This record gives sequence, structure tokens and C-alpha cells, in this order.
Amino acid sequence: MPMSSSSTTKPINAEEFLTHFRPALFDGDMRQALQCVRGRWTTPQIAMLLSDSSADVRKVAALALSLAGDQASIKPLAVALHDRDPMVTQVAEHALWSIWFRLGKPRAVRYVQCGSQHLQHNNFCCAIQRFSQAIDEDPKFAEAHNQRAIAYYLAERFEKGIEDCKATLALIPQHFGAMAGMGHCHAHMAQWNEARHCYRLALAIHPRLEGIQASLNQITRLLKENPKK
Repeated sequence: MPMSSSSTTKPINAEEFLTHFRPALFDGDMRQALQCVRGRWTTPQIAMLLSDSSADVRKVAALALSLAGDQASIKPLAVALHDRDPMVTQVAEHALWSIWFRLGKPRAVRYVQCGSQHLQHNNFCCAIQRFSQAIDEDPKFAEAHNQRAIAYYLAERFEKGIEDCKATLALIPQHFGAMAGMGHCHAHMAQWNEARHCYRLALAIHPRLEGIQASLNQITRLLKENPKK
């Protein structure tokens, strides 16, 4: 049965899921793991396991969605960001990033991959150009907007970065990266209230988002000491 977010959701046995999926994971064979998932269960079925009583089941379900999840997997994974187990949260975060990077049309995905390579080498202009090509190819590819926002931020073009963060969030409201990124842009422009607002919203989406609570605390202290800012 192929993976499909539109198929009727029928609960699956958690132990059966672990029994079939774990061996490929332990072997490090991601291709086999992906085939195992796609051949047996739908994305909604796996997403249901994110609320299982076992943290191990929830963690492996999030990992499975990182391999085969789609647009419909975003909301349940966003809920998993609030899981009481930090490891489940960490895997859910990884799954969301994995899904976001593959949601575009194939050509747009390739442009983003190319742009990301330029970004790693601090070639901001080339990166922006590739991300812009991805957006032209697929305007609804949220991660293309987000990656261009990062490039704009690193190039210190903060207003343009904010525009792309907003475009990302319009497409994927659960995108904690874009929300935090918008906060960073506001902070670098000394727009402290706006930055604080964005950081609070980012933490509302992802309470354990690395570094954001510290940034929020720093801005809160600054505003308390200088209310007119």
C-alpha cells in the first residue's frame, strides 16, 4: 500500500511498526527503511503513532516521517515539538526540516540545494540568485523563501529577510525557523519589541528551539532597563 495522505486512516500496531522498521534503521539502510515505510503504511497512520504512550514509538514514528512524510505530516509533527521527551522533540524537528526541503517541485528543490552549497561558502549573492530561481519555479515552495531569508540575513539585508520570512510563514505557519529568523532580522535592526514578539511566537511553536530563549531573555532585560527602546 503506497504512502498517501488521503487514504483512510486506520490505526496500526505499534509493535508491528517497530518490528518492521527498526532493522533497516539499525543497519543504517535509509533506502530500505523508506521502502519499508512506503510499502506498509500511510503517512496519517504513522502520524497517529506520534501520540503513542511509548516515547520510543513516538521517536521512531517521527524518524519515519522524516523519510516519507509530506505536507499533511507538518501539523502532527509540530504538535510533537511539544512532546515531554526531548529526544522525540529533536527527531520531530529534524523531520520537519527534512520535509520542508523536499516540498518543492523537483527543479526548485535542485535550485535550493545549489543555493545551500553557495550559502555554506558565504557566496551570498549566488545563493540568493539560486533561491530566487527556485521561487520563480515554484512560488509555493516555502523553504526556498526561508533559505533566501537566511541568505539576506547573512548579507545584512534585513528588511528583505523579513519579507521572505513572512512569505514562508504564509505558506507554513508552523515554520519556527522562519519565525526565529524574522526575530533575528528585527534584532539586528534594533527593533526590540518586534524581535521579542517573533521570539515568543517561535517558542510557542517550538518550546525547545535552541538559543531562542536566551535571545528572548536578553531582549527582555534590555527593554526592562530601557523602556523607551
